[in-house]
Amino acid sequence: MRYRNLGTSGLEVSLLGLGTNAFGGRADKETSIRVLHHAAANGITFIDTANIYTGTKSEEIIGEAFKGRRHEVILATKAGMKRGDGPNAKGSSRQHILQEVEGSLRRLQTDYIDLYQIHAFDPKTPLEETLRALDDLVSSGKVRYVGASNYSAWQMMKALSISESRRLIQYVSVQPGYSLADRGAERELIPFCIDQGIGVIPYFPLAGGILTGKYSGGAVPAGSQLEKNPGFAKRMDSARLALGERVARIAAEIGTSATALSLAWLMHQPAVSTVIAGATRESQIDENLKAVELELSADVLQALDEASEEFIYSPPFGSAPRRKGM
Repeated sequence: MRYRNLGTSGLEVSLLGLGTNAFGGRADKETSIRVLHHAAANGITFIDTANIYTGTKSEEIIGEAFKGRRHEVILATKAGMKRGDGPNAKGSSRQHILQEVEGSLRRLQTDYIDLYQIHAFDPKTPLEETLRALDDLVSSGKVRYVGASNYSAWQMMKALSISESRRLIQYVSVQPGYSLADRGAERELIPFCIDQGIGVIPYFPLAGGILTGKYSGGAVPAGSQLEKNPGFAKRMDSARLALGERVARIAAEIGTSATALSLAWLMHQPAVSTVIAGATRESQIDENLKAVELELSADVLQALDEASEEFIYSPPFGSAPRRKGM
Protein backbone atom coordinates (compact mmCIF):
# COMPACT_ATOMS: atom_id res chain seq x y z
CA MET A 1 0.00 0.00 0.00
CA ARG A 2 1.07 3.57 -0.63
CA TYR A 3 0.24 6.41 1.75
CA ARG A 4 -0.20 10.14 1.29
CA ASN A 5 -0.67 13.06 3.59
CA LEU A 6 -4.24 14.33 3.80
CA GLY A 7 -3.74 17.73 2.21
CA THR A 8 -1.01 19.62 4.04
CA SER A 9 -1.87 17.99 7.36
CA GLY A 10 0.42 15.49 9.03
CA LEU A 11 -2.19 12.73 8.82
CA GLU A 12 -1.16 9.91 6.46
CA VAL A 13 -3.93 7.94 4.75
CA SER A 14 -3.90 4.94 2.46
CA LEU A 15 -4.04 5.87 -1.21
CA LEU A 16 -6.97 3.49 -1.55
CA GLY A 17 -9.71 3.96 1.01
CA LEU A 18 -12.87 2.01 1.71
CA GLY A 19 -16.36 3.43 1.31
CA THR A 20 -18.91 1.73 3.56
CA ASN A 21 -22.37 2.96 2.60
CA ALA A 22 -23.40 -0.59 1.64
CA PHE A 23 -22.55 -2.11 5.03
CA GLY A 24 -25.67 -3.29 6.80
CA GLY A 25 -27.58 -2.97 3.52
CA ARG A 26 -26.36 -4.61 0.32
CA ALA A 27 -23.70 -6.31 2.45
CA ASP A 28 -24.88 -7.97 5.65
CA LYS A 29 -23.04 -7.61 8.96
CA GLU A 30 -20.90 -10.72 8.67
CA THR A 31 -19.86 -9.98 5.10
CA SER A 32 -19.12 -6.35 5.95
CA ILE A 33 -16.83 -7.32 8.83
CA ARG A 34 -14.94 -9.74 6.58
CA VAL A 35 -14.48 -6.99 3.99
CA LEU A 36 -13.26 -4.54 6.65
CA HIS A 37 -10.76 -7.02 8.05
CA HIS A 38 -9.55 -7.94 4.55
CA ALA A 39 -9.08 -4.27 3.70
CA ALA A 40 -7.08 -3.61 6.87
CA ALA A 41 -4.95 -6.70 6.30
CA ASN A 42 -3.97 -5.27 2.92
CA GLY A 43 -2.96 -1.86 4.24
CA ILE A 44 -6.19 0.03 3.62
CA THR A 45 -6.31 2.25 6.69
CA PHE A 46 -8.77 4.94 5.59
CA ILE A 47 -12.35 3.86 6.38
CA ASP A 48 -15.06 6.32 5.38
CA THR A 49 -18.61 6.25 6.72
CA ALA A 50 -21.40 8.61 7.84
CA ASN A 51 -24.06 8.74 10.52
CA ILE A 52 -26.80 8.20 7.92
CA TYR A 53 -25.37 5.20 6.08
CA THR A 54 -27.84 2.29 6.24
CA GLY A 55 -29.63 3.93 9.14
CA THR A 56 -26.46 4.05 11.34
CA LYS A 57 -25.70 0.34 10.74
CA SER A 58 -22.52 1.16 8.85
CA GLU A 59 -20.98 2.92 11.85
CA GLU A 60 -22.15 0.16 14.18
CA ILE A 61 -20.56 -2.57 12.04
CA ILE A 62 -17.28 -0.68 11.76
CA GLY A 63 -17.21 -0.21 15.52
CA GLU A 64 -17.68 -3.93 16.09
CA ALA A 65 -15.15 -4.90 13.40
CA PHE A 66 -12.33 -2.86 14.95
CA LYS A 67 -13.09 -3.34 18.61
CA GLY A 68 -9.68 -3.86 20.20
CA ARG A 69 -8.03 -2.90 16.89
CA ARG A 70 -8.91 0.79 16.77
CA HIS A 71 -5.28 1.82 16.30
CA GLU A 72 -5.09 0.03 12.94
CA VAL A 73 -7.37 2.40 11.03
CA ILE A 74 -8.19 6.02 10.29
CA LEU A 75 -11.92 6.45 10.89
CA ALA A 76 -13.70 9.18 8.95
CA THR A 77 -17.37 9.89 9.47
CA LYS A 78 -19.80 12.70 8.71
CA ALA A 79 -22.73 14.65 10.09
CA GLY A 80 -25.18 17.12 8.64
CA MET A 81 -27.73 15.13 6.66
CA LYS A 82 -31.26 14.61 7.99
CA ARG A 83 -31.39 12.26 10.97
CA GLY A 84 -34.97 12.77 12.15
CA ASP A 85 -38.07 14.90 11.91
CA GLY A 86 -37.22 17.64 14.41
CA PRO A 87 -36.08 21.13 13.39
CA ASN A 88 -32.55 20.47 14.68
CA ALA A 89 -32.22 16.98 13.22
CA LYS A 90 -30.05 18.11 10.30
CA GLY A 91 -27.57 20.75 9.24
CA SER A 92 -24.29 21.96 10.71
CA SER A 93 -25.46 23.95 13.72
CA ARG A 94 -23.63 23.59 17.03
CA GLN A 95 -26.71 21.82 18.39
CA HIS A 96 -26.74 19.20 15.65
CA ILE A 97 -22.99 18.64 15.46
CA LEU A 98 -22.50 18.16 19.20
CA GLN A 99 -25.46 15.82 19.35
CA GLU A 100 -24.42 13.72 16.37
CA VAL A 101 -20.76 13.34 17.29
CA GLU A 102 -21.74 11.57 20.50
CA GLY A 103 -23.84 9.06 18.60
CA SER A 104 -21.05 8.38 16.13
CA LEU A 105 -18.50 7.90 18.90
CA ARG A 106 -20.81 5.43 20.61
CA ARG A 107 -21.57 3.45 17.46
CA LEU A 108 -17.92 3.38 16.35
CA GLN A 109 -16.92 2.24 19.87
CA THR A 110 -14.16 4.82 20.07
CA ASP A 111 -13.33 7.92 22.08
CA TYR A 112 -12.07 9.87 19.07
CA ILE A 113 -12.78 10.30 15.36
CA ASP A 114 -9.79 10.84 13.10
CA LEU A 115 -11.59 12.90 10.45
CA TYR A 116 -14.99 14.46 11.18
CA GLN A 117 -16.63 15.86 8.07
CA ILE A 118 -19.58 18.16 7.49
CA HIS A 119 -21.65 16.18 5.00
CA ALA A 120 -23.00 19.14 3.04
CA PHE A 121 -22.95 22.93 3.16
CA ASP A 122 -25.69 24.32 5.40
CA PRO A 123 -26.89 27.73 4.14
CA LYS A 124 -29.00 28.26 7.27
CA THR A 125 -26.11 28.10 9.74
CA PRO A 126 -23.28 30.67 9.87
CA LEU A 127 -20.00 29.00 8.99
CA GLU A 128 -18.40 30.54 12.08
CA GLU A 129 -20.86 28.63 14.29
CA THR A 130 -20.02 25.37 12.52
CA LEU A 131 -16.27 25.94 12.72
CA ARG A 132 -16.37 26.96 16.40
CA ALA A 133 -18.23 23.75 17.23
CA LEU A 134 -15.65 21.72 15.29
CA ASP A 135 -12.83 23.64 16.97
CA ASP A 136 -14.28 22.71 20.37
CA LEU A 137 -14.43 19.03 19.35
CA VAL A 138 -10.77 19.07 18.36
CA SER A 139 -9.80 20.85 21.59
CA SER A 140 -11.72 18.25 23.60
CA GLY A 141 -9.91 15.37 21.88
CA LYS A 142 -13.09 13.85 20.45
CA VAL A 143 -12.02 14.78 16.90
CA ARG A 144 -8.52 15.07 15.45
CA TYR A 145 -9.04 16.60 12.00
CA VAL A 146 -12.02 18.15 10.24
CA GLY A 147 -13.12 18.17 6.62
CA ALA A 148 -16.06 18.93 4.38
CA SER A 149 -18.09 17.03 1.83
CA ASN A 150 -20.05 18.37 -1.13
CA TYR A 151 -18.71 21.91 -0.63
CA SER A 152 -18.05 24.13 -3.64
CA ALA A 153 -14.80 26.04 -4.04
CA TRP A 154 -16.28 29.32 -2.78
CA GLN A 155 -17.78 27.62 0.26
CA MET A 156 -14.42 26.06 1.12
CA MET A 157 -12.62 29.37 0.62
CA LYS A 158 -15.09 31.17 2.87
CA ALA A 159 -14.58 28.52 5.55
CA LEU A 160 -10.78 28.80 5.36
CA SER A 161 -10.99 32.58 5.58
CA ILE A 162 -13.15 32.45 8.70
CA SER A 163 -10.88 29.85 10.31
CA GLU A 164 -7.82 32.00 9.66
CA SER A 165 -9.34 35.26 10.84
CA ARG A 166 -10.93 33.73 13.96
CA ARG A 167 -8.03 31.32 14.67
CA LEU A 168 -10.28 28.28 14.44
CA ILE A 169 -9.54 24.76 13.24
CA GLN A 170 -9.37 24.52 9.45
CA TYR A 171 -10.79 21.99 7.03
CA VAL A 172 -7.96 19.78 5.76
CA SER A 173 -9.98 17.91 3.13
CA VAL A 174 -13.04 17.92 0.93
CA GLN A 175 -15.06 15.09 -0.59
CA PRO A 176 -16.48 15.71 -4.06
CA GLY A 177 -18.02 13.31 -6.51
CA TYR A 178 -15.12 12.80 -8.91
CA SER A 179 -14.34 10.24 -11.58
CA LEU A 180 -13.73 9.91 -15.30
CA ALA A 181 -17.52 10.11 -15.65
CA ASP A 182 -17.83 13.19 -13.42
CA ARG A 183 -15.02 15.74 -13.81
CA GLY A 184 -16.89 18.89 -12.85
CA ALA A 185 -14.68 19.31 -9.76
CA GLU A 186 -11.82 20.21 -12.13
CA ARG A 187 -13.46 23.49 -13.11
CA GLU A 188 -12.97 25.24 -9.76
CA LEU A 189 -12.68 22.90 -6.77
CA ILE A 190 -9.51 21.02 -7.76
CA PRO A 191 -7.55 24.19 -8.63
CA PHE A 192 -8.65 25.66 -5.31
CA CYS A 193 -7.48 22.54 -3.43
CA ILE A 194 -4.11 22.60 -5.18
CA ASP A 195 -3.65 26.26 -4.29
CA GLN A 196 -4.76 25.95 -0.67
CA GLY A 197 -3.30 22.54 0.17
CA ILE A 198 -6.64 20.81 0.73
CA GLY A 199 -6.76 17.04 0.35
CA VAL A 200 -9.29 15.70 -2.15
CA ILE A 201 -11.18 12.50 -1.28
CA PRO A 202 -13.17 11.46 -4.38
CA TYR A 203 -16.37 9.49 -3.87
CA PHE A 204 -18.27 7.64 -6.61
CA PRO A 205 -14.84 6.94 -8.21
CA LEU A 206 -16.34 4.19 -10.37
CA ALA A 207 -19.58 6.03 -11.15
CA GLY A 208 -21.67 3.39 -9.43
CA GLY A 209 -20.00 0.61 -11.42
CA ILE A 210 -20.27 2.19 -14.88
CA LEU A 211 -16.49 2.53 -15.03
CA THR A 212 -15.95 -1.15 -14.23
CA GLY A 213 -17.34 -2.07 -17.64
CA LYS A 214 -19.88 -4.43 -16.13
CA TYR A 215 -22.83 -2.70 -17.77
CA SER A 216 -21.42 -3.12 -21.28
CA GLY A 217 -24.01 -4.20 -23.82
CA GLY A 218 -26.89 -3.36 -21.49
CA ALA A 219 -26.06 -6.11 -18.97
CA VAL A 220 -27.50 -5.94 -15.45
CA PRO A 221 -25.16 -8.05 -13.27
CA ALA A 222 -26.52 -9.78 -10.19
CA GLY A 223 -25.94 -7.73 -7.04
CA SER A 224 -25.17 -4.56 -8.98
CA GLN A 225 -26.42 -1.11 -8.07
CA LEU A 226 -28.86 -1.24 -10.96
CA GLU A 227 -30.34 -4.56 -9.86
CA LYS A 228 -30.68 -3.47 -6.22
CA ASN A 229 -31.81 0.07 -6.99
CA PRO A 230 -33.74 0.48 -10.28
CA GLY A 231 -33.74 4.25 -9.72
CA PHE A 232 -30.01 4.14 -10.45
CA ALA A 233 -30.92 3.86 -14.14
CA LYS A 234 -31.48 7.64 -14.17
CA ARG A 235 -27.71 8.09 -13.97
CA MET A 236 -26.89 5.59 -16.70
CA ASP A 237 -27.08 7.89 -19.71
CA SER A 238 -25.76 6.72 -23.06
CA ALA A 239 -22.69 8.98 -22.94
CA ARG A 240 -21.48 7.57 -19.64
CA LEU A 241 -22.18 3.99 -20.71
CA ALA A 242 -20.15 4.63 -23.87
CA LEU A 243 -17.35 6.00 -21.71
CA GLY A 244 -17.40 2.83 -19.62
CA GLU A 245 -16.92 0.74 -22.75
CA ARG A 246 -14.11 3.01 -23.95
CA VAL A 247 -12.32 2.74 -20.61
CA ALA A 248 -12.65 -1.04 -20.75
CA ARG A 249 -11.02 -1.09 -24.21
CA ILE A 250 -8.12 1.09 -23.05
CA ALA A 251 -7.68 -1.16 -20.01
CA ALA A 252 -7.56 -4.26 -22.20
CA GLU A 253 -4.92 -2.64 -24.40
CA ILE A 254 -2.56 -2.18 -21.44
CA GLY A 255 -3.39 -5.48 -19.75
CA THR A 256 -5.40 -4.32 -16.75
CA SER A 257 -9.04 -4.03 -15.71
CA ALA A 258 -11.37 -1.07 -16.22
CA THR A 259 -11.78 -0.86 -12.45
CA ALA A 260 -8.05 -0.62 -11.76
CA LEU A 261 -7.57 1.85 -14.61
CA SER A 262 -10.38 4.15 -13.47
CA LEU A 263 -9.13 4.23 -9.88
CA ALA A 264 -5.51 4.70 -10.98
CA TRP A 265 -6.51 7.68 -13.14
CA LEU A 266 -7.90 9.38 -10.03
CA MET A 267 -4.78 8.51 -8.05
CA HIS A 268 -2.73 10.32 -10.72
CA GLN A 269 -4.74 13.54 -10.33
CA PRO A 270 -3.29 16.45 -8.34
CA ALA A 271 -4.49 17.05 -4.76
CA VAL A 272 -6.07 13.58 -4.47
CA SER A 273 -5.07 12.09 -1.12
CA THR A 274 -7.15 8.91 -1.00
CA VAL A 275 -9.82 7.38 -3.22
CA ILE A 276 -12.76 5.79 -1.41
CA ALA A 277 -14.14 2.82 -3.33
CA GLY A 278 -16.93 0.69 -1.98
CA ALA A 279 -16.80 -3.09 -1.69
CA THR A 280 -19.33 -5.74 -0.70
CA ARG A 281 -16.97 -8.71 -0.97
CA GLU A 282 -13.28 -9.39 -0.49
CA SER A 283 -12.63 -9.98 -4.18
CA GLN A 284 -13.60 -6.38 -4.90
CA ILE A 285 -10.95 -5.20 -2.46
CA ASP A 286 -8.38 -7.30 -4.31
CA GLU A 287 -9.44 -5.82 -7.64
CA ASN A 288 -9.34 -2.25 -6.32
CA LEU A 289 -5.87 -2.79 -4.86
CA LYS A 290 -4.45 -3.31 -8.35
CA ALA A 291 -4.82 0.41 -8.96
CA VAL A 292 -2.37 1.37 -6.23
CA GLU A 293 0.73 0.18 -8.09
CA LEU A 294 -0.57 0.87 -11.61
CA GLU A 295 1.59 3.53 -13.23
CA LEU A 296 -0.07 5.18 -16.22
CA SER A 297 1.95 6.52 -19.14
CA ALA A 298 1.42 9.98 -20.54
CA ASP A 299 -0.24 8.42 -23.60
CA VAL A 300 -2.75 6.48 -21.50
CA LEU A 301 -3.54 9.51 -19.37
CA GLN A 302 -4.08 11.57 -22.51
CA ALA A 303 -6.39 8.92 -23.98
CA LEU A 304 -8.46 8.85 -20.80
CA ASP A 305 -8.59 12.63 -20.59
CA GLU A 306 -9.77 12.89 -24.19
CA ALA A 307 -12.36 10.13 -23.75
CA SER A 308 -13.85 11.81 -20.68
CA GLU A 309 -13.40 15.49 -21.50
CA GLU A 310 -17.12 16.13 -22.00
CA PHE A 311 -17.77 15.21 -18.36
CA ILE A 312 -15.91 18.28 -17.15
CA TYR A 313 -18.97 20.21 -18.25
CA SER A 314 -21.79 17.68 -17.81
CA PRO A 315 -24.25 17.64 -14.89
CA PRO A 316 -22.76 15.91 -11.83
CA PHE A 317 -23.11 12.13 -11.74
CA GLY A 318 -24.42 12.40 -8.17
CA SER A 319 -27.05 15.02 -8.97
CA ALA A 320 -29.76 12.39 -8.57
CA PRO A 321 -30.63 11.20 -5.02
CA ARG A 322 -27.59 9.29 -3.85
CA ARG A 323 -25.55 7.58 -1.21
CA LYS A 324 -21.76 7.76 -1.15
CA GLY A 325 -19.00 5.21 -1.25
CA MET A 326 -19.31 3.62 -4.69
